Amino acid sequence: LRFIKKTLKNHADEVVTCTKGHNMTLREVFQSMNLTSYDLTVDMLDVHADRNTFHRFDKFNAKYNPIGESRLREVFLKTDNYLNGSYFARIIKEVSSDLEESKYQNSELRLSIYGKNLEEWDKLAKWAIDGDVYSDNVRWLIQIPRLFDIFKNNKLMDNFQEFLTNIFLPLFEVTNNPKSHPELHMFLQYVVGFDSVDDESKPENPLFDKDVSVPEQWCDEENPPYAYYQYYTYANLTVLNHFRREQGLNTFVLRP
Repeated sequence: LRFIKKTLKNHADEVVTCTKGHNMTLREVFQSMNLTSYDLTVDMLDVHADRNTFHRFDKFNAKYNPIGESRLREVFLKTDNYLNGSYFARIIKEVSSDLEESKYQNSELRLSIYGKNLEEWDKLAKWAIDGDVYSDNVRWLIQIPRLFDIFKNNKLMDNFQEFLTNIFLPLFEVTNNPKSHPELHMFLQYVVGFDSVDDESKPENPLFDKDVSVPEQWCDEENPPYAYYQYYTYANLTVLNHFRREQGLNTFVLRP
């Protein structure tokens, strides 16, 4: 809340988003929602966890939209928006400096990698380095949403192997030769592990036997079961960790 109010006061005329080819400043974004900084309260932001938050996935997801506006999520809480995530980096720096002052508090923050394309890791690492979000009191966990079915339905990929390749190939490349992705190499030194996220209450067919398709042949529009995602994440991570250990680099845990 403090950050949004401060930014609205000092950077109201900064262009923060581009909607349908039309650039919008922060002031215009708030005007379009009929809001001024005086109207904003913590209750209105509605991003604090309550007893419903962890029982229903849709409620949990909605908590990431300040005032229920996905546009505010995009402006303030994304790493790859019109501003290249500079507001999000600034918020993190403020939180980090509070942690550093209190000395004995640490936090493990989560960033998403979607497996949509091969450039995601480099973009995320560039955001972290450019935004200087490094802090001794902070470590990063990478969460991978189980969205293969959505990518497949939108014709972004043909099979599950492409999803795995997008996530793991850059990691193998940078482990093999840090100079191939210098920023990613630096960023990964502060990543502790991986998590797999989605709605765990969704019904699924948990069939996972010897006849199940291998990832190159998983061309179904249906999402693979939870165990399938975990097995292939685990298998890739195990090999990657052996390789990183041989190279004298830090390794990762799988904590779904």
